[in-house]
This record gives sequence, C-alpha cells and structure tokens, in this order.
Amino acid sequence: MNLRIKLLTVLILLTVLGIGPMPVTSVIGIYVVLFRPAWFKRMVIELYDEPDA
Repeated sequence: MNLRIKLLTVLILLTVLGIGPMPVTSVIGIYVVLFRPAWFKRMVIELYDEPDA
C-alpha cells in the first residue's frame, strides 16, 4: 500500500474522531499530504536546518 494513501487514511480517521467543532490540525494535515505545498517543505527545511558551527 502506498505511503501517501496510508497517511491520508490515518488523517481522515483522526478527522472523524476529532473532538471539537472544527478539527483544524487534521484538515491541514490532509491538505499537506494531498498537495505537498512549497510552504510546508520550506518550513521543515528551516526547522531542521543545522546552523554552521
């Protein structure tokens, strides 16, 4: 099974089971898995970028 399909399935399950009127985190996660936006990649690179020693 494709990893993207597995991630999408888990995120949909979390969205259905989410508590509250609007599970924002799960909806954003589904968007990131489906469309792979450039802002997310830049955010991850910036987060894990190691400064020069």
